[in-house]
Amino acid sequence: MTLEELSANSQDYLKIIWDLQEWDSRPIQPSALANRVGVKLSTVSGAMARLTTAGLVEHQPYGGVTLTDKGRKYAIKMVRRHRLIETFLVQKLGYSWDEVHEEAESLEHAVSDRMIERVDALLGHPDRDPHGDPIPSSEGILPDRTNSVPLSAVPEHAIVRVDRVSDEDSEMLRYLQSQQVNVGSLLRVGSQAPYSDAITVIPLDQDYKEVGKPSLVFGSQVADRIRVCEISDRQPLTKE
Repeated sequence: MTLEELSANSQDYLKIIWDLQEWDSRPIQPSALANRVGVKLSTVSGAMARLTTAGLVEHQPYGGVTLTDKGRKYAIKMVRRHRLIETFLVQKLGYSWDEVHEEAESLEHAVSDRMIERVDALLGHPDRDPHGDPIPSSEGILPDRTNSVPLSAVPEHAIVRVDRVSDEDSEMLRYLQSQQVNVGSLLRVGSQAPYSDAITVIPLDQDYKEVGKPSLVFGSQVADRIRVCEISDRQPLTKE
């Protein structure tokens, strides 16, 4: 069975399994899939049974789900489509980063491989989408991983650069955009209050100086969805 012969729902399940494992490499529990897709657990179980029969996933009874080699190949192809479409919508059509996920969810099932390759060439073969997520090559090869970690795991007073932001929550993306927190933004982590999981950050300019804006406070759910790289060599990024 080719990727094109799969239903849109099956294509989505493969992509979502891969996407969830990108942030957490453990086997994916069907309940996590049900929550992500917004369907009943019985619906997910039926879909996993069909994908198992097709040789695209491995699903142990009462256990997690993993992709087979063939399933991973198909999933990466869908991820490439999705992230290139998101990048095209932002760079060429003026969409904001909170608007593109749902559009790409629809378009990725309708475009041909030829169109995706044309889009890739038009964009100059980008390796990251607007949320910082890596874009696989046409051969299914992913860019080198960064050493990013969740913002919630960064120690107090560290200076970090935003590397990736989950695109699951459009409201969160709109809030971050309103605070001028984007991929590439510099932040200093403030002191953490005792018995609190809230993270305070201070926006910095490209010379690592405070920009004069109020500190931002993120709850753990938001901080977990922002991946950052800690900066040890603080060379100014702007020229004198």
